[in-house]
Amino acid sequence: MQSAEAKFNRNSLLLALRQYSSVVRDMEQTILLPSLLRDVPTDEVWDCDSTEESGCDLYGNYEMLKAIRNTMESGMVSLDDYNNMEPLLDTDPEALFRFHLRGLFSVMSDLTKKTQSLTEKYMDIIGVAN
Repeated sequence: MQSAEAKFNRNSLLLALRQYSSVVRDMEQTILLPSLLRDVPTDEVWDCDSTEESGCDLYGNYEMLKAIRNTMESGMVSLDDYNNMEPLLDTDPEALFRFHLRGLFSVMSDLTKKTQSLTEKYMDIIGVAN
């Protein structure tokens, strides 16, 4: 019997989404005291773009990564987000799909790596060797 991931092509969007969800679940199971991440600065530029004050520390990143996973799994997308895409709908649908699919793969890959990095930093903070 094939594993659930083996039946998807390694470039499959479903596999990328499953991997991200799995890495976030591992992060949640590993990080038992998320409050230890408060006020620990992050070394990545993208983290400080958050509108929340806590967005520049590892705790803000932890919360953001979980929120993205929850939105992804629930499928809850704001109607305003869809309405902002209306001008793009006049373009070739296949080209638009491919453009967004490439972007989504890139974002999911980055988020998966950032989640793994955050989990590793937590392990360093609590003094557990990886």
